[in-house]
Amino acid sequence: MNRILLLSCYELGHQPFPVAMAARFLRNAGFEPDMADLAVEPLPEETVRNADFIAISVPMHTALRIGVRAADRIRKLNPDCHINFFGLYAKLNADYLRGKYADSTLGGEFETKLVELVGSPRNGSHLSLDRQEFPLPFREGLPPLEKYAHFDDGKEHLPAGYVETTRGCKHLCEHCPIPPVYGGRFFALPKEIVLEDVRSQWNAGARHITFGDPDFFNGPTHALRIVRALHDEFPRLTFDATIKVEHVLKHRHLFLELKEAGCAFVTSAVESTSDTVLRILAKGHTRTDIPEALRIVREAGIHFRPTWVAFTPWTTRIDYGDMLRFLKEMDLVDHVDPVQLSLRLLVPPGSLLLENGEMTPHLTGLDPAAFSHRWIHPDPEMDRLQQDVSRIVTEDARQETDPGVTYSRVWRKAEGTDPDIRFDPKREKPPRMTESWYC
Repeated sequence: MNRILLLSCYELGHQPFPVAMAARFLRNAGFEPDMADLAVEPLPEETVRNADFIAISVPMHTALRIGVRAADRIRKLNPDCHINFFGLYAKLNADYLRGKYADSTLGGEFETKLVELVGSPRNGSHLSLDRQEFPLPFREGLPPLEKYAHFDDGKEHLPAGYVETTRGCKHLCEHCPIPPVYGGRFFALPKEIVLEDVRSQWNAGARHITFGDPDFFNGPTHALRIVRALHDEFPRLTFDATIKVEHVLKHRHLFLELKEAGCAFVTSAVESTSDTVLRILAKGHTRTDIPEALRIVREAGIHFRPTWVAFTPWTTRIDYGDMLRFLKEMDLVDHVDPVQLSLRLLVPPGSLLLENGEMTPHLTGLDPAAFSHRWIHPDPEMDRLQQDVSRIVTEDARQETDPGVTYSRVWRKAEGTDPDIRFDPKREKPPRMTESWYC
């Protein structure tokens, strides 16, 4: 068997790292897989017809929704090929996938198992957390960086690359899809491998790098060694990273150095301004921690981009309004993509929330085709508000409406008043990636 197709579906607008890493492992084992990315190109039907083994990368919910549609088409084009799903959401949804779309699934540190599976295909679900020796990802054959999200520095759009310095996460946030798979473990990629991967993307035109670790400060010493070396070699390269609020507070002394090394913005999973919600989600920070984290990052000269789970079973109307006021008072409206104002808590199979007594009263059953457990808010008005906000941000995104206008529309829908804030359409915007979806 040597006709292999590695298929990416969607990865937040960046060139797919898991597929590039899988391709390198397979090539080192003597295989020559084809690669394709449905986020930026159509399904390669002729390649599908000739394939013996097709592996579909599903590291996130949106990717899985696209992936199952692709699997349907693949099965029609090539009924005899082995279809594999790999990634976080393959592990979480293994039972449903194998019953309907897949012959096998892989989760965790999947690459070595994928090589074994290609060499000897067998049905089943496989999870590995064995430490691997990471080689350099193989990016040749993937669509060029120009087809992916760019870094918008407020003046121009620059091609952006993507690397990871660690995989997994040592934290156990209740709503996160990583803990059910990794159980609090994380694995560091060698510094020289990360540096060489950045070099290859710089040579391909990247002038900004996203560090895609679930938390860049899972290993702060490792992270700092990498950004120091990158800045020495590429002094004009900028980057962004995701860092928890509690890590911002704990490692506050590191942010001036991050700025000097080229950090343009930090994404942080703030999630809520409600202490009740933060406690249930085990976020590791409180409401009062958020302004302090914001201050630390801003005083270092770095922009702060918080992400939100705007609607949960415990979010009240007052809580939602408090979030909107927080964004206005802290001058964060332009730092939050409007879709964030509409996001509803996802509870995938295997979620730690399923063992949380605070969640149980709100659950109404698993919807396997939606890859999530259904839940209902105790206040029906909150579910209606979420639907209304979702319509607003979807309409405005389609029309490329100014985010300030969208924020004002959401405020009026939620609060029934005018937000008493005006946004100059010619105002300077903070740096961001041009892709705004997060799940």
